[in-house]
Amino acid sequence: MDKQLIIESLKQQLRDQYDRTLAALQDAAEGATGDDTKAESKYDTRGLESSYLAAGQAEQAERLQKELSAMESFEFPNFTQSSAIAPGALVEAIMEGKPVYYLLAPAGGGLSVETSDGNLVTILGSSAPLRGRMLDLKIGDTIEQPPLEIKSIQ
Repeated sequence: MDKQLIIESLKQQLRDQYDRTLAALQDAAEGATGDDTKAESKYDTRGLESSYLAAGQAEQAERLQKELSAMESFEFPNFTQSSAIAPGALVEAIMEGKPVYYLLAPAGGGLSVETSDGNLVTILGSSAPLRGRMLDLKIGDTIEQPPLEIKSIQ
């Protein structure tokens, strides 16, 4: 499993989300200020509603920009088989007899990346409870909830 390809795929997902959010922000801003949203009566709130939507899209774009910057500036370390899990680790674990994969990344928590061999890697952001339970574990260590055994760390 190529950790660098997974990281690049995650960055691309974040860029794509950011681009879609910017496009939605532009549409919402046009809707808030365009001629079509001028109030036709005192009860017409289309312009106000569009401005709230634009504000929400702007917040989302700012959050995604920060996440993308965090990913771009983060140095993903290399791990040895004797290393403990730390931020930046790609972890293979066994859950109910099946392999599962996690990347402890500075951003993109909750997203998944599909590898070239068809495996899914779940991204664990800094606030993920599972990430907190994994930190400092080594190969062979287990977690009770969810039941995981650490198989490899990259």
